[in-house]
Amino acid sequence: MCVESDGCEIEGCSSSDEVRTLSGSMSPGLKSNPDLHPCKPGQKFRAALLRCRSPAAAAGILSFGNVLNYMDRYTVAGVLLDIQRHYEVSDSGIGLLQTVFICSFMVAAPIFGYLGDRFNRKVILSCGIFFWSIVTLLSSFISKEYYWLFVLSRGLVGIGESSYSSISPTIIGDLFTNNSRTMMLSVFYLAIPLGSGLGYILGASAKVAAGDWHWALRVSPLLGITAGTLILLFVPEPKRGSADQMGGRIKTRTSWVCDMKALAKNRSYVFSSLASAAVSFATGAFGMWIPLYLARAQVVQKTAEACTKEICNSTDSMIFGAITCVTGLLGVLIGAVTTRLCRQKTERADPLVCAVSMLGSAIFICLIFVVAKKSIVGAYVCIFIGETLLFLNWAITADILMFVVIPTRRATAVAFQSFTSHLLGDAGSPYLIGLISDALQQSYATSALWRFLSLGYALMLCPFIIVLGGMFFLATALFFLDDREKAEKHQPCKTQKGPGVLSKVPVS
Repeated sequence: MCVESDGCEIEGCSSSDEVRTLSGSMSPGLKSNPDLHPCKPGQKFRAALLRCRSPAAAAGILSFGNVLNYMDRYTVAGVLLDIQRHYEVSDSGIGLLQTVFICSFMVAAPIFGYLGDRFNRKVILSCGIFFWSIVTLLSSFISKEYYWLFVLSRGLVGIGESSYSSISPTIIGDLFTNNSRTMMLSVFYLAIPLGSGLGYILGASAKVAAGDWHWALRVSPLLGITAGTLILLFVPEPKRGSADQMGGRIKTRTSWVCDMKALAKNRSYVFSSLASAAVSFATGAFGMWIPLYLARAQVVQKTAEACTKEICNSTDSMIFGAITCVTGLLGVLIGAVTTRLCRQKTERADPLVCAVSMLGSAIFICLIFVVAKKSIVGAYVCIFIGETLLFLNWAITADILMFVVIPTRRATAVAFQSFTSHLLGDAGSPYLIGLISDALQQSYATSALWRFLSLGYALMLCPFIIVLGGMFFLATALFFLDDREKAEKHQPCKTQKGPGVLSKVPVS
């Protein structure tokens, strides 16, 4: 027998030892009671929704929303050459689009992290998705005289998407634990490369189908509204820490100041956040500039002509998008399987796998700029291998955070890791690469060859940053076990009395 929270009996329910209320809480089974009355249709519908709110379904919906988040972000990159021609801006000017987006994203992340540790998370997620969907749709109608308004709209989209990236992983972290959590986070973070790749493909395909690049910004908003509705209906709001063994011991929520002090002293968290910044620097620069770089390479090889038409060739964007989707799938799956196998050999497997993949990725990314002048196919091969190795660490980095940070401050931790990685990473890398490229072009006579070389020289900064990120993951491995043990044995902040002073300090 199933019983609604207002005392009505749901027909067709099998007998069970537990009763689920509308709030999602469980209580001991109730014996049949003659006072119970049949549920009304509306109550039956709500009960049916409860039965659909399984952890697996919630993780699937959240992963779908994450795909849309990144798909919308990189739709602009898929039609970047068209936007540059339409608004008549330089490399640094077009790079400003991503920089403004990321700056607003990272500034909003700590705010949503604070809210996510204290208020209903799925409501915040849904509102964020509805907001960026509406702004993206409206931005497709901005005329060429108002490029500043188009840039501003990308900043507003960044605020909406920040709410999702900061909070949604913590819901998955509260629904699963151990290897199942690793697998579900792998699926969730698969959305980063998958959504990014689909963004290029969607942008290029919509532009070609409609004959106008503006239509590239009018598809993802409809899907976003759908995802926001699904989250409101089918994603539960689990108790923070409910899936962890430590969840039952943590009864009170610590203050924001206490959380920040504890995170600052968490060496694994600090070093893995710096490593994430290196990954963000590279992926932000690559996502924005590689399709344009390869288009310029083909002009140098005389296999294509420079774009002089209203609608530019989008073959490179579509190929790069397809490669990103495939490498994202391979990278995340290989990363999850490799980590699971390596955990049988060493408990430091998570950061070590990340470090090795980062260092290997730097080698192949360097080779892109060596072979691109002679062979586009060779460049694509290097991109494929380099991206696969780079994407290995997406889900593993999130899992490291789940291991070393207690449940009640995970949203704050995710938000500030996002803030740090964007501040030091892709907030400035697209604009910085464009700025270096423009400076090099001004130093010499402008030609197709020099436009290609100058952008390549600017992008060569990325593999050096990736190597630095690998070093940070090695540093994470040194402190990982100690910080994980501290999180498992966590005690809340205690009040200490000084001479006339009361202060709260985090207890390790």
